[in-house]
Amino acid sequence: MGSADYFSIIVSVLGGLAFFLYGMSLLGNGLEKVSGGRLERTLEKMSNNIFKAVLFGALVTAAVQSSSATTVIVVGLVNANIIKLKQAVGVIMGANIGTTITAHILSMMDIQSDNFIINLLKPTSWAPLVSIIGIILYMVGKKASQKDMGQIFLGFGILFFGMFQMSDAVAPLEEVPEFIALFKNFSNPILGVIAGAVVTAIIQSSAASIGILQALTSTGQITFSSAIPIILGQNIGTCITPIMASIGASKNAKRSAFVHLSFNIIGTLAFLIGVYAFQHTIGFPFWDHAIDSNDIANFHSIFNITVTLLLIPFAGLLENLAIRFIKGEESDEDSDDLTAASLDERFLRSPGLAIDHATQCALKMGELASRNLTRVTTLFFNYDQKLVEKIRESENLIDKLEDRVSVYLVRLAEGQLTETESRQVSLLLQVQSEFERMGDYAINVQECAERLYEMGGKFSPSALQEIYTLSCAVSECVDKALNSFRNRDIPIANSIEPLEEVIDSIEEILKERHIERLKEGKCSVDAAFPYIESLSNYERIADHCANIGMNLISEAAKNRNIDRHEYRRILHQGLTEYYTDMYNQYKEKYLQTIQNIQEV
Repeated sequence: MGSADYFSIIVSVLGGLAFFLYGMSLLGNGLEKVSGGRLERTLEKMSNNIFKAVLFGALVTAAVQSSSATTVIVVGLVNANIIKLKQAVGVIMGANIGTTITAHILSMMDIQSDNFIINLLKPTSWAPLVSIIGIILYMVGKKASQKDMGQIFLGFGILFFGMFQMSDAVAPLEEVPEFIALFKNFSNPILGVIAGAVVTAIIQSSAASIGILQALTSTGQITFSSAIPIILGQNIGTCITPIMASIGASKNAKRSAFVHLSFNIIGTLAFLIGVYAFQHTIGFPFWDHAIDSNDIANFHSIFNITVTLLLIPFAGLLENLAIRFIKGEESDEDSDDLTAASLDERFLRSPGLAIDHATQCALKMGELASRNLTRVTTLFFNYDQKLVEKIRESENLIDKLEDRVSVYLVRLAEGQLTETESRQVSLLLQVQSEFERMGDYAINVQECAERLYEMGGKFSPSALQEIYTLSCAVSECVDKALNSFRNRDIPIANSIEPLEEVIDSIEEILKERHIERLKEGKCSVDAAFPYIESLSNYERIADHCANIGMNLISEAAKNRNIDRHEYRRILHQGLTEYYTDMYNQYKEKYLQTIQNIQEV
């Protein structure tokens, strides 16, 4: 065989590998979209029960078709302090089991039978059909779910096309002496493990590495003795991805990557000792026989399931080993750092999970703005410099979160999102901006209270009652915006607009009443401007609450083009019975209270 032949084989194998990896990526992305991130979210909610953690880890990995992807997500969850290192150990063990499903799917290529029905199970029979169905669904389907299913089918088809190409490319090697000699060297367990680890680390996928080995079995020259060390090494090589993902992360995140590495190294050493001890004492009758793709899939599963069962009782020891190897205590992080950690870039590969965490950060912004609103109102009654410092700290945190959430969502939007996920990202971008503006207006009120304090002025008792009543109405408006956003509660969202209109009416009444106080000399000029400015800022906070309600209504209707002005015009005309009832309730609760306040 000439150099040109070898070059042709290498190019064909690499081309087949490219198709294989692309097909696996399509398949994993499609499954992720169909699951909507539900599997990954389950990882957050799992209990400390290690058996449940192992099960969840296996399920998630079987869905995304990559133990590396699952472990990277786990590193991100640990880094964000969402799950503990102890929980991560179980998930990592389960991930090693879940990744074996790919090898079993590929092993179907070795099905041999004259039975028509059984032959239909062979990938050479159904892979082209699956690809045809996939491209039809992807090109013709109008719903996002249809396109996602099309992507899954296409991923399967392309994956097997790559497998077919690799198998066909290496077929001529079955009679090449150098090739046979090369794999005889891999019977040396050390060389075999190193080869498997290096190849897997380079392509960063144990499933793809196993697929290459399964393709090579078509030559009939790969024996059990040479394949077993390579398979064991592949489990070590797959650790490179989470190790890279842990760079720059917290100590516990690094420890979770170390657990993955130590688990696979310990398992490999245990199996090497066990297998070779048995071979040198009793001996396997099939040791020098040719191995096929089904045998590889079976050994891969036996190895990972056995190692997991053996090491489950020692999960605590694995955790302690990681803590001893990566020394040091986690620093005490403030709420800013903790919230920032929850926006881990590792979650970007799982849009559903990333959206969930961005939502929690947006809610944190709203909660901080709501807390500041309550604080600034108390400053008119009792000005406290320490409270002012807390208000400013919260506002700084709101601003930082707004910047980080915006950048995070923009990066997320650059990836492949479903139609639903795109709408959710758009909603989040708008809502977090509304919460940030609320925080700004709360600071404006604080500055009004500060100016009043520095000038030695104060509001009259009736003015304080008015400010307090308006503040209560606006606080309820903010609470409704938060709750409707948190629970995606449309009835609550619909109740914001009538309350906002009552707040508009209160602002107008209080402005007119204050002007009368000025004319009658009941209020100083120094207090006049802080009072009027405060009214305007309270009213603007309510406006942003109404914007959030309208955004939620638009998102629920799957229509971002709803004319908000027309919607509000119709509501203000009282054409909606629900709106009218709510408006009257708020009018009686707040507007009537304002009208009952007597001048002192």
